[in-house]
Amino acid sequence: MKRRIITILAIMILVAIAANWMVTTQYSELAGRERALLIVGGALLSGVISLFLFRPDEPRK
Repeated sequence: MKRRIITILAIMILVAIAANWMVTTQYSELAGRERALLIVGGALLSGVISLFLFRPDEPRK
């Protein structure tokens, strides 16, 4: 469980860094609040997707 959380947090951080770079370089006309909302939204969405994709395997019966 702990390893799963660490993996999800790492993915969220990487997505936030990539989103920050993309928003800063390509969409400089956006205000600071909109940039922050896009970055946080992307990081949260990637975390939720990762949460469902990296589910632990259930033992077969």
